Amino acid sequence: MRDFVREMRELPKKHEFFIGFDSDGCVFDSMEVKQKECFCPAFIKAYDLQSASKYAREIWEFVNLYSKTRGCNRFYAIDYAMKMIAERPEILKRGCHPMDTTDLETWLANESKLGNPALEAYLQKVESPTLRQTLEWSYDVNRRVKEMMQKGVPPLPGVLSVLQRASQKADMIVVSQTPLEALEREWSEQKMAGYVNMICGQEHGTKAEHLKFSASGKYPADQILMVGDAPGDYKAACSNGVLFFPIIPGQEEESWAELNAEGLERFFGKCYAGEYQEKLLAEFDASLPEKPYWKCNMP
Repeated sequence: MRDFVREMRELPKKHEFFIGFDSDGCVFDSMEVKQKECFCPAFIKAYDLQSASKYAREIWEFVNLYSKTRGCNRFYAIDYAMKMIAERPEILKRGCHPMDTTDLETWLANESKLGNPALEAYLQKVESPTLRQTLEWSYDVNRRVKEMMQKGVPPLPGVLSVLQRASQKADMIVVSQTPLEALEREWSEQKMAGYVNMICGQEHGTKAEHLKFSASGKYPADQILMVGDAPGDYKAACSNGVLFFPIIPGQEEESWAELNAEGLERFFGKCYAGEYQEKLLAEFDASLPEKPYWKCNMP
């Protein structure tokens, strides 16, 4: 079995700077199609939400695309969505009920490598019908994504320019909660794998662990940059005390243009932190709500 932590720890330092890039929704404009056409239909089917599909879809898209939980790991998304289902009478009146998340919460609290292999191993030791159901959902998601994304999705405009420029001065990795197989396929199909020193997926652990094991202690904190489109990416950066550049949802092309025009120059010039980063973070925070529209009028 591969020792992913060891691989990250032993990643050679070749440059003075380090950059981690999220993948789905950040480098690739793939979150919408994956969540709406793969994750959500599989969610509705697996948990018998067909009679309340309109509301189930609203919840799923809010959790995964249009809120501050955007980009969370798929298994956390199930937990968040089930709790929202329990609060929506429109769904309960249609005879749909949320899955009991007790076993899922226990697993989430004790596992950082939140992927199918870790859940499979756990289910060899613990009997849990709800976790087995969730694993089957995850299998279905992977099948749907592989079929849907056969032709691949090109990177967002501006990405290649940033990768080409940054690779001259920085060691770079992919920091993602997407399964490793999908990441390696997508980056290779677009001939971009050569720009990064490692591709880290959900099997490697959390995004915070990717940065910790690959970069922390090897580079000064102000010479490490995380580029991402979700609050979880920012939290990963914060937990390691490093810099963050947001790819703002709905303004992806403008964000990559900003990174190419000024962000990289400031990062490599060691004048990124402070007013410049704070301005970007304020715009990023304002782009994603905490409450869904159906709770906005509630206390």
